[in-house]
Amino acid sequence: MTGAREDIRDFLRRVPAAVLVEVTGAAGSTPRDTDAWMLVSERAIFATIGGGQLEYMAIDQARRALRSGLAAAPMTVPLGPEIGQCCGGRVGLSFAAVTPDLAARLIARCDQEMASRPHVYVFGAGHVGDALALALSLAPLRVVLVDTREDALEASTVPRIETCLTPMPEAVVRDAPAGSSFVILTHDHALDFLIAAEALKRPDAAYVGMIGSKTKRATFRNWLSRESGNPALSENLVCPIGGTTIKDKRPAVIATLAAAEILTAALAWRARSPQSVADTLAGSSPSSLPIRR
Repeated sequence: MTGAREDIRDFLRRVPAAVLVEVTGAAGSTPRDTDAWMLVSERAIFATIGGGQLEYMAIDQARRALRSGLAAAPMTVPLGPEIGQCCGGRVGLSFAAVTPDLAARLIARCDQEMASRPHVYVFGAGHVGDALALALSLAPLRVVLVDTREDALEASTVPRIETCLTPMPEAVVRDAPAGSSFVILTHDHALDFLIAAEALKRPDAAYVGMIGSKTKRATFRNWLSRESGNPALSENLVCPIGGTTIKDKRPAVIATLAAAEILTAALAWRARSPQSVADTLAGSSPSSLPIRR
């Protein structure tokens, strides 16, 4: 399996100095909560605390501190007409120069956040699979593009995406962590059915979807009934992915509709099963290092 990492390391290597801005308080209606933070350098930013005038003020405060070499004072900002934001809440912000120790803790925090993301396995690196992986890569998910064909994975145009070349994609299903989503759109119907059947055996899957039509779904149900003796398993299959409201078969359209469907299911499963997420995280990443001093 090959993969890519979030680019906080690239950002920190690229900039000579930066300030960490953290949301320390959020009362009422606010753009983000107290888990939000951003890095500000003289010419670039990494992440966001919510955008709009609030973020503009925070960036200005951080850059003035960078230019002066002095510590930036905390801010408490009422969000109302006076700053051009109508949220109506109140946000507290803190500012800290990024030292080597703080940079290490930020990297550890990003690594842990990445490790705790719900997994989505996209089986099939064809046109729709490629478009779906691209759409999902924008969301807080760990997306893995799986195929049995090396040339298909090499032809993928999705930047910074994990790929998995395997002759047995059903084994990837078995080894996936709890709460994973499985999206099946390979080049072969028989392979689609094999992967879908394996995924449907998992009661801890957040989502199992297969590209196709009502006819393909009916064919799969008959096949599953014959092979497993349990046609009821197919009730948990989403087919076709992306719904049937919009009759548009272009890969980008299918991918956009399916991405929203998959993200909703993945985050809903995570909200229902926080302990499973904690167990996955404990087994796959280092312990958390808090940012706040």
